[in-house]
Amino acid sequence: MSRHKLQERLKMKNVETKHGEQFNDLLRYVFQVTNQELQRFGWENREIAQAKLPVLKQADVLGWFDDDKLISQLAVYPFQVNIFGQIYEMGGLTGVGTYPEYANLGLMDQLMRQALTNMRERKQSISYLYPYSIPYYRRKGWEIISDKMSFEVQDTQLPKLKTVSGDVERVSIEHPAIKDVYQRFALQKHAAMLRSDLAWEEYLRWDLDDLTAAVYYDSNDQPMGYLMYWIAGEVFHMKEMVFVNEEARTGLWNFISAHFSMVTYVKGYTYTNEPLAFLLDDSDIKETIAPYYMARIVDSRLFIEQYPFQSQETECQLTFNLRDPILEWNQGNFTLTVDKQGKGNLVEGGDNPAATFDIQTLTTMLMGYKRPSYLARIGRCQADEATVKMLERLIIHEKPYFSDYF
Repeated sequence: MSRHKLQERLKMKNVETKHGEQFNDLLRYVFQVTNQELQRFGWENREIAQAKLPVLKQADVLGWFDDDKLISQLAVYPFQVNIFGQIYEMGGLTGVGTYPEYANLGLMDQLMRQALTNMRERKQSISYLYPYSIPYYRRKGWEIISDKMSFEVQDTQLPKLKTVSGDVERVSIEHPAIKDVYQRFALQKHAAMLRSDLAWEEYLRWDLDDLTAAVYYDSNDQPMGYLMYWIAGEVFHMKEMVFVNEEARTGLWNFISAHFSMVTYVKGYTYTNEPLAFLLDDSDIKETIAPYYMARIVDSRLFIEQYPFQSQETECQLTFNLRDPILEWNQGNFTLTVDKQGKGNLVEGGDNPAATFDIQTLTTMLMGYKRPSYLARIGRCQADEATVKMLERLIIHEKPYFSDYF
């Protein structure tokens, strides 16, 4: 059969719960998840299908069908993120895959265009994703906005115990204090996920059964931090450490150091630009930094309406040219006006643009991952010196934090 006739036969439509088994089969094929791996994590096929049902019920799942066979798909989770103190509706893109015999038909490109159109209609002005290929998603308009730093600390390098007023209690990962602490933490951290029940399910989906938690309580018995971890082969594996103040951070590291006689290494991750090494007495530890999540602005005008620029002495105005490889509503000249309070407004049009950049650059710049001066220096933002300085003044200096996975 010719590829033209094959394309005519294919239909794009919503993936529903009745397609759950096909949805699961396509995911497993594309991401090469074997039965052996599933058994190692204690999952059976039936359990995976049940676990993914919430995805099909709560997410926007689109697919291409060849008759009744699901052959290409993606899913968009309805999430929320904190961007410089403003709560944004975010479309979390996941479950992207196409069977190889249907590759190179432009199916995924059309699915993404439709998914982004749906996000815009739902007022999800930004989208996050974990990239299996950074170049591929850059071509679709996403850009890196966060890092993941792995670290390895020897037992002899663990920090010495420091006096704190509170105590640590070991609890199950379902303990209500954990969600309470994380919510307060996420409201302090720029770019962090506000975890709904669905987000928590995704975050913990593939964890080992022996994952446990420790909560730090201050002198008033208020939970101020927690640690999720497991111990195996004399290694203390830290999944996540969350704290709302330095006292809680110190108390949790006291707890880790108390395992000195049990472990040889502590391994874990941080998600900020602050290396752990500086905080340790012996800073000669192994740290590895890698790009983590990507994002793309879906609707530039809606995103700007919510965006908190820094307050200024006078109103600022900038006309710029924006390029987007997929979305026509993010293409052309736009005029940005920011009042003294930092409230922005973006309208289409304007003559003689003072800056030119693509949606990828605009995203990473407004998210604070890369500064305007750096982006101008490497040629990602074409603008004169005065315009770059204005952008530097307008955008808050704070690196994104994102520790979730979906």
